[in-house]
Amino acid sequence: MKLSRMHLKTLREAPNEAELISHQLLIRANMIKKEAAGIYTFMPLGWRVIRKISQIVREEQDRIGCQELQMPHPNPSELWKESGRWYAYGPELWRIKDRNGREFCLAPTCEEMITNLVKQEVSSYRELPFQFYHIQWKFRDESRPRYGLLRSREFLMKDAYSFDATPEDLDKAYQLQYGAYERTFTRCGLDYRIVEADNGPIGGSNSHEFSALSAVGESELAYCENCDMAATIERAECVDEKQPEMEMEELREVYTPNTKTIKDVCDYLGLDEKRSIKALMFVTYDRELNPDKYVCAFIRGDRDVNMIKLVNALGIPEHYIEFADEEEMAPVTGIVGGFTGPIGLKNCIKVVDSELVGTKNMCAGANKEDHHLLGVCYGRDYEGDIITDIKTLKEGDPCPKCGNPIKHTRGIEVGQIFKLGTKYSQSMNTTYKDENGDDNIYWMGCYGIGVTRTMQAIVEQHNDKDGIIWPVSVAPYHVIITVINPQDEMQMALAEKMEAELEKHHVEVLCDDRDERPGVKFKDADLIGMPIRITVGRKAADGEVEYKLRREAEVKEMKAEDAVRAACELVDAERFGM
Repeated sequence: MKLSRMHLKTLREAPNEAELISHQLLIRANMIKKEAAGIYTFMPLGWRVIRKISQIVREEQDRIGCQELQMPHPNPSELWKESGRWYAYGPELWRIKDRNGREFCLAPTCEEMITNLVKQEVSSYRELPFQFYHIQWKFRDESRPRYGLLRSREFLMKDAYSFDATPEDLDKAYQLQYGAYERTFTRCGLDYRIVEADNGPIGGSNSHEFSALSAVGESELAYCENCDMAATIERAECVDEKQPEMEMEELREVYTPNTKTIKDVCDYLGLDEKRSIKALMFVTYDRELNPDKYVCAFIRGDRDVNMIKLVNALGIPEHYIEFADEEEMAPVTGIVGGFTGPIGLKNCIKVVDSELVGTKNMCAGANKEDHHLLGVCYGRDYEGDIITDIKTLKEGDPCPKCGNPIKHTRGIEVGQIFKLGTKYSQSMNTTYKDENGDDNIYWMGCYGIGVTRTMQAIVEQHNDKDGIIWPVSVAPYHVIITVINPQDEMQMALAEKMEAELEKHHVEVLCDDRDERPGVKFKDADLIGMPIRITVGRKAADGEVEYKLRREAEVKEMKAEDAVRAACELVDAERFGM
């Protein structure tokens, strides 16, 4: 392909709104162009990358026997209401109406659609097991689209769905996808970590997230270097610290003026924050988003509440809860802002962290202005309506599996797999007949890969000060031939000969034959990041060129045929990214 005939409009500076280096480089390299907040056009070079990633995904799905189909973007609201997610999914669900007033959503995921399809198409145990997948644009009405393709309102995703007769068969399907994901992200050139994850609005029992390691990733990950423990912070379990043995003290009230924070009251009383009880107040909403119930969450003073664990404990979607207005909550429940404790509350759900069970002689708010209680003992003085782990696992905390200190890192979520169980097949009454003619519910799994997110994650991991460094497996082209002087017939003749020879060996070539200064061409070549650059210049008459790998600094002079051979060997070795 001649660059003089391709649209390429590179930028020396990225827009100010592009915060991440990957977002900046994709815009500067003319791979993507913003059309509206969170909505992008994929330009010719960028779309070639998307096609490469999609093909890798497709090959690995086909390899495990997953069958490709294509489902529609608009989903009838009836299906989502049948599953219960029309209200539970939240404001990110992009709802629309047709001219007749019928409600649809633009699918962010397709559990309902595929379940309904299988309900109509499959009836016998003889057809089990099977998996379907498609690569489709998805939609999410983000409140704050940001970070380019990492938090967009339109995104390309591969979603697959497995249907099995038993939980054991679901386990096998899950492991097939697990292996396919490992091969997919390895082929894409990503450094990634696999962690246990929360199921979120998708639902189900177990889930694993595939996270491309990055300091700017939105996923915070906890892991142990001594064992195989690895999980997102939302999912990571905590170890309850063993309580010291002590006799119960008498409950007593103390004056604590102007001490509305844990630090303030503990400093005032000379207490370790571990000996205090932190209170957080919330209001929950019903499916019509009307105020429903008040919630008081209690946790040890030095801990932080994990909001995902809290909403899971309450059995509500994440968008059904927010911090309460304490002045409105006070007359109903008896709390006092800044001095709230677990004793004597009414008309609210008390969620108590499991670590507080069995604690004695703690400090807590007295539900009275400028006063706290000392000698607070669980069981004698208060109990929880819900008792569970609602703590955030911090760096340095003991590993829940082996006890060694936990470490934290960050990552970009590029894929996630879920064991759905019977969540959708049961709610949507989707069954097959077994060998006895009896109806049975399917055991389902779902498996997603963010294709566009993967593209940006690759750039986030593969770049330098000059631009993108594409892995061979996903590069728009494998080789860029830079012709110093396109008016020189010898240079163009050699460049075209090399281009033809490379393409004969299925090496993709972009030939920069533009009438531009050499410095501009070199800058663009580095910015757009083709793996191999071959420069044809003043030694073309002698059949000599310069050969340079984008990921290395060294420039070699060699015969044109040797450069072709070296490029073919590298591309053949790395084309499949394994």
